[in-house]
Amino acid sequence: MAANASRSEKLDLRLTPAAKRILQTAATASRRSVSEFVLESALARAEETLPDRRHFALDAEKWAEFLAALDAPTRDLPRTRRLLNEPGIFDSSESE
Repeated sequence: MAANASRSEKLDLRLTPAAKRILQTAATASRRSVSEFVLESALARAEETLPDRRHFALDAEKWAEFLAALDAPTRDLPRTRRLLNEPGIFDSSESE
């Protein structure tokens, strides 16, 4: 998160007294407020969770297959071509 980003959103949490004490103790130990500690911890966990949904790794053989699929000529799909060439409901009609 950018250091100068404006914090305008709020997130409320319900937690047990024991969980709150643990968070307060951890925040104090890291010289942060509970809010800062929870936000930094949650963002770090989110970043750990999301990479496999944003990036994928392929070995050399699979990468070559992937590139070949991207570079291959497109297949003619008549129904899709017709759909893309027909005026949509939001397209203005020239007869109006």
